Amino acid sequence: MFSGIVKVVGRLLDSVDKGGDRRVVVGFPAGSIERPELGASIAVNGVCLTAVAASDDRFEADVSRETLARTTLGALVPGASLNLEPALRVGDPLDGHLVSGHVDGVGRVVAVEPAARSLAIVIELPRELSRYVARKGSIAVDGVSLTVNAAEGDTFDVNIVPHTRDATIIGRYRVGTAVNIEVDMLARYVERMLAGDARAP
Repeated sequence: MFSGIVKVVGRLLDSVDKGGDRRVVVGFPAGSIERPELGASIAVNGVCLTAVAASDDRFEADVSRETLARTTLGALVPGASLNLEPALRVGDPLDGHLVSGHVDGVGRVVAVEPAARSLAIVIELPRELSRYVARKGSIAVDGVSLTVNAAEGDTFDVNIVPHTRDATIIGRYRVGTAVNIEVDMLARYVERMLAGDARAP
């Protein structure tokens, strides 16, 4: 489980096909996060990956065909910048919102505009996910916990403050950038409960 608070921006060092899946090597500045333990979960652009090898400045993880197909990880090339967040530990502050690292779909940036010292960004998401997005609700974009400023049709707006712009890859977004979207899990649970009520006798 994650909070959507990115700890460091890393870099994709290598990506190699392996037995139908892919092995990725992710680098990060030494000391910016603790050396991952084998089996540890790390969110990479919002995708929960498991470390299978690690050192003080990099780790390796296997990415399944399903994940490659349903997230932006399959299109990334070595050199790409990555949002990294190690899994929460008991007692860690929950400054964002609960994020599972299970991406629901890929969205696309349709507008990036300056808003005073911040950035106003509009993102189009898959139509089947739009019902889970509400004004002032939470959403994770490339693993970053954000508050929805407005939601209309298949798009939503977010405001990116200077710290988030500088501390994540969001400052690099341009129109057309593909992004990983994870909707608020509470919205899914509410939908499930309401569906159960509808089927009750």
